[in-house]
Amino acid sequence: MTIETEEPVLTVDELAARAGVTVRTVRFYGTKGLLPPPVIGPRRVGHYGPAHLARLELIEELQRQGMTLAAIERYLRGLPPDLTAHDLAVHRAVVASWAPEAAETVGRAELHRRAGRELTDAEVDRLAAMDVLTPDGDSYRVDAGLLRLGVELLDVPLSQEVVLAAREVLLEHSRAAAQALSRLLRDAVAERAAEDVRSLSAHMHPLVVQALLTTFQRSLRQELRGWLTE
Repeated sequence: MTIETEEPVLTVDELAARAGVTVRTVRFYGTKGLLPPPVIGPRRVGHYGPAHLARLELIEELQRQGMTLAAIERYLRGLPPDLTAHDLAVHRAVVASWAPEAAETVGRAELHRRAGRELTDAEVDRLAAMDVLTPDGDSYRVDAGLLRLGVELLDVPLSQEVVLAAREVLLEHSRAAAQALSRLLRDAVAERAAEDVRSLSAHMHPLVVQALLTTFQRSLRQELRGWLTE
């Protein structure tokens, strides 16, 4: 198991905080071989990079889906050894799509822990504007899957207006794609029994999400390549 060559910049404490887990959990995953070893720097201090964080987040997502450590180990063993942090994030997105939407009510301290950092009032307001969380008295209704994405967007050098506009574009086109695919699949299984349709739907869901992610990545890469070479 290898990691990408980006400079490892996180200590074990920082990695644990960013992932919303304990240092003990990080070390436990390391002893189980689920997480690559850190890069040892000066004074024998271990440092972790983006791929460590992305793999740790994938492991946590797999656990939320009810997978045992043995099953997670088999899953990770089946992945290419040179996946980047971006590739691992795509895998996590697909895994997260298997589960129904779920939101939890958490206090401010727990919100900070899950975000992996202390959030300012302005950042909380931005996350609320992106529908990542909803204030509920002194607590917050939070979608755990969206929270980490929202926190990452806080560091993107774009205005909130541009981020929200991009969100609307993605929602509009993803709904259109979902509706078109739904019609296509519904027509294809119209004559089948209800149980067969439910089974096919459950099987197709992660495959369709993976296909959408892959085609979108390729399309976006082509658009950016054209834009940057103009």
